[in-house]
Amino acid sequence: MPIRVTLDRLIVKKGLKARDLAAEVGLSETQLSLFRSGKVKGIRFRTLAKLCAALDCKPKDLLDYDFDPADLLAEEEGADP
Repeated sequence: MPIRVTLDRLIVKKGLKARDLAAEVGLSETQLSLFRSGKVKGIRFRTLAKLCAALDCKPKDLLDYDFDPADLLAEEEGADP
């Protein structure tokens, strides 16, 4: 899946520490680290909203997507039709 998390870029740009951001949005440092590394399968909209509020940004500033035609063909396990 060609969705990339670009949170690190924003953290550096804002001059923040990941530890402080995690505390502000109510995540553990481990949870934030997993999201930053792209090792999560999803994120709750509420968590995404908290990150955007804390960083004064939009979701597009935290995520990026590279088109892959295979995404239209792939079926995820347990996905609704």
